[in-house]
Amino acid sequence: MTIKAIIFDVDGTLADTEDGHRKSFNKAFAESGLDWNWDVALYGKLLNVTGGKERIKYFISDFLPDFAKPADYEGFVKNLHAEKTRHYSKMLSEGHIPLRPGIKQLIHDAHAAGITLAIATTTTPENVSALLEAGLGKDWESYFAANGCGDIVAHKKPAPDIYFWVLDKLGLSAADCIALEDSVNGLRSSLAAGIRTFITVNHYTRNQNFAGATAVFDDLSDLGNFYRMAGLPPPKQQVSV
Repeated sequence: MTIKAIIFDVDGTLADTEDGHRKSFNKAFAESGLDWNWDVALYGKLLNVTGGKERIKYFISDFLPDFAKPADYEGFVKNLHAEKTRHYSKMLSEGHIPLRPGIKQLIHDAHAAGITLAIATTTTPENVSALLEAGLGKDWESYFAANGCGDIVAHKKPAPDIYFWVLDKLGLSAADCIALEDSVNGLRSSLAAGIRTFITVNHYTRNQNFAGATAVFDDLSDLGNFYRMAGLPPPKQQVSV
């Protein structure tokens, strides 16, 4: 099978970002005078919902039933999420969240081989840009033919909408592509779009059920094995990571 495109999830897939997000949420809560604290165990539960604004709403509805919502509840959530994004972007710019093993090499190898690259994520455009500029440089956008992120579609993962959007932008069929994900919600999204999917687990997703995935890896340290399983050409030149 000839692969024409690789579609990447972002959080947890390109980088171990989730603890960065968690800590940034907590900073935003503190600055807003809220006595909320998302520890690792709680955040693991909150990750059942994709999207930062959606996660805040889920926390309030399911964990804070007595919370008195402000009159402009949507504005409250939006502003809180914007503060969180500011803290998260600062962490990225300071180099605290590197790309996961093998990711930079994979992007360079695929780009050199003429394989189209794309992004399909629920995170915001600002988060994607900050992460990839830190990891790949200011010209990171030149590597990707489509950047599906944030609120660009009505329904976030596990709905397949973002993958259908990316496939439409690329002008490719699902059979031409593979996806890289890290969570069961991401897997459900990509499989619903008909895309063969590989999983790289992280601390928060390690024990999830990945039935339907082509293969599950701890990370992409062994790129040669991944290339063989995915049907990708061998690397041409090692990049500096």
